[in-house]
Amino acid sequence: MAIGPEHAHQHQSAFGLMPDSPRQGGYGPRTDKPWSQKPYHHPAAGWGAARSVAEILIREREPVRGPLAFLRMNHGIRGFDCPGCAWPDATGPLMLDFCENGTKHVTWEMTRKRTTSDFLAEHTVTELSTWTDYDLENEGRLVEPMVYDAETDHYVPIGWDEAFQLVADELHALDSPDEASFYTSGRLSNEATFLYQWMIREFGTNNMPDCSNMCHEASGRALTASIGTGKGTCDLEDWNHADALFILGVNAGSNAPRMLTALQEAHERGTKIVHVNPLPEVGMTRTIVPHEMVDMATFHATPTSTMNLQVRPGGDFALARAMAKVVFEAAEADPSVLDRAFLAEHSQGYEEYRAIVEATGWDELAEQSGLTEDQLRYAGKIYIESEATVFSWCLGVSQHAEAVTCVREFVNLLMLRGNIGRLGAGPSPVRGHSNVQGNRTCGVNHHPTQEWLDQMGRACGFTPPTAQGLDTVRTMDAMVEGRVKVFVGMGGNFVLATPDTEYTAQGLNRCRLTVQVSTKLNRSHLVHGEKALILPCLGRTERDQQEAGLQGITVEDAMSMVKLSVGRMKPASENLRSEPAIIAGIAEKLLPTSTTPWSWLVGDYARIRDVMADALPGFQGFNTLLENTYGFRIPQPARERVFLTPSGRAEFSHAPLPNVIPESPETIVLQTMRSHDQWNTTIYSDNDRYRGVEHLRELVLMNREDMIERGIADGSLVDIVSTSLDGSKRSVRDYRAIAYDTPRGTAAGYMPELNVLIGPKDFSAQSDQPLMKSIQTVIAPAAGREFVPGAVESAGVVAR
Repeated sequence: MAIGPEHAHQHQSAFGLMPDSPRQGGYGPRTDKPWSQKPYHHPAAGWGAARSVAEILIREREPVRGPLAFLRMNHGIRGFDCPGCAWPDATGPLMLDFCENGTKHVTWEMTRKRTTSDFLAEHTVTELSTWTDYDLENEGRLVEPMVYDAETDHYVPIGWDEAFQLVADELHALDSPDEASFYTSGRLSNEATFLYQWMIREFGTNNMPDCSNMCHEASGRALTASIGTGKGTCDLEDWNHADALFILGVNAGSNAPRMLTALQEAHERGTKIVHVNPLPEVGMTRTIVPHEMVDMATFHATPTSTMNLQVRPGGDFALARAMAKVVFEAAEADPSVLDRAFLAEHSQGYEEYRAIVEATGWDELAEQSGLTEDQLRYAGKIYIESEATVFSWCLGVSQHAEAVTCVREFVNLLMLRGNIGRLGAGPSPVRGHSNVQGNRTCGVNHHPTQEWLDQMGRACGFTPPTAQGLDTVRTMDAMVEGRVKVFVGMGGNFVLATPDTEYTAQGLNRCRLTVQVSTKLNRSHLVHGEKALILPCLGRTERDQQEAGLQGITVEDAMSMVKLSVGRMKPASENLRSEPAIIAGIAEKLLPTSTTPWSWLVGDYARIRDVMADALPGFQGFNTLLENTYGFRIPQPARERVFLTPSGRAEFSHAPLPNVIPESPETIVLQTMRSHDQWNTTIYSDNDRYRGVEHLRELVLMNREDMIERGIADGSLVDIVSTSLDGSKRSVRDYRAIAYDTPRGTAAGYMPELNVLIGPKDFSAQSDQPLMKSIQTVIAPAAGREFVPGAVESAGVVAR
């Protein structure tokens, strides 16, 4: 047991100031409790999750309303869709299809606390900027529209009509519609998304950055190039019939907890489950699913893994290529290992790919993957012995420089054995936020195809702009350079979600107007333009009453299922509006000569869906399709082995094996991640149960041998300096170094704290995504501090 020093940290670059300055107050809750870290040896979910849910209900004072809401969550047209992750809903009579993190998200939204105009009159924006992000959101739900008053440095009330007029006036004052950018968070419904992009395009721009630009843009581009669709081809039935599941770069226990049920059931069927991740997350070991009452009562845990592979960050590509090499070697003795019919009838570029794989040596594959040749061969053996295989991945894959070619390598491997377009097989990306996939389906896309624009334009009765718009990274640049003067954020917390927090803040500060549509106060309200609006909206759990009565909205999950979601809780305030109503209110002021009947459309969302049925591929008969209790699956040609690629076939990628090993042995490749008690930028506490962390967020998890080499004691303070692709450097100081099971030369720490280390030029040339999983850093003992063996300091403990 080692004793660690006091709980302290400093950010050198967050908004350019220290945390005790009036611009940045930190992230998690303020606490004087000592930090600690010890290994977590319990199953994922189980009694730990049950206890956490109970604590949440007590903390939020929702012992009755909370459980009643959970019984309506993820139950098709009978309830509302969880506003957390995008894992598909279970079908059938199951009444407990929710998870620990879903309950956190829902109770956080259901809170009885309110951020009123009286509260905002008591606190200036300058003062609120010293609060932690936890404390800001913990003030509760926003209840009325607010406008920033520069003279008093306060947000003050404004009427809805006046707020809409302010947005319209500032947009009309621009020299071009392209001087505005309209961001979308994954929480936005399909109806609101479609209406939003309609308004934006009728205004005259395609500047639509969204959270996909930071998470799965690479996956969409890769799948489109390989099989002609930007989505995975699998559904839950495929998972239920797979002989092997390869789960890459996914922290299921925290980021998609309902996946644990699928993994438990797969293991019980005898499915081989291979997890690939630099960090050995708890969801990769075993689980007790809380609604399995017998297992809970007997503490019976089910394994969730057959094999765990700790690749180096970015080493997934080398793993997939090594497995392909195993396939080709086996095919020499047994030609049936290859699905020659699929390759001949449905693929293009097979021979070139085979030559590339055979020319790649085992030593190089082992070095780039960070695995041994024996491990690589055994993974290939599992793949060969499986008659139906699913490859599933998340941000641990997609946030790297070579992510597009990496995902295409997964598809290459699947094609060799015909694992596309048949039961139990295919690519299956794990999307994060509840409707992030639906946002893209319904038109939030800065680079839409001409075919898509033409169909949408015919359905909506106008000619959309065709010039490519700005994504997230380029919106940041355009704001800083003065080319974007109005920023509208439809949900989310843009300044904390993006890389280079200070740079993003500079851009927002330079805008003439920033507009944030939100449910709670957050950092992006305090880092604002010359003028600023906060427009409060309904939450997913709340009743949405319009002219035609109670409304339901739709969302699309990670497996292309679209279903209805109906909130039934009393709204936090009578003065809240739904997101479609807010969009329509702005549109009527912004586009006074438009023939689009904005208010009429919002009076009954079925009217919006009727237009969507004409505008969106696969949505024909939209309202009728929703009469099915569990909704409908959007048709995907690739699932039927119809590939909408230039060749009309599934296309093999011929990318060379990338080098993911840093040039300097001093470089540590740092990955950002979420804690277990966090959802995107919302932090519920400063604990991370599955990693054994309590009361600490300013940490970096390091390989023990790397620490010894650098003279870093377990639990001591370090400085982290990153080097960006443009050569610039960024740093954070006094972070706590914790010895952890991670590969040599790698480390991990939490976002949004460590987003400050990612520069504006640190994005993938393939996907334009920020490189949040491959930050090049040097980590050293904190300046002015030397570790003295045997020294004992207070207020922290690392247990081994």
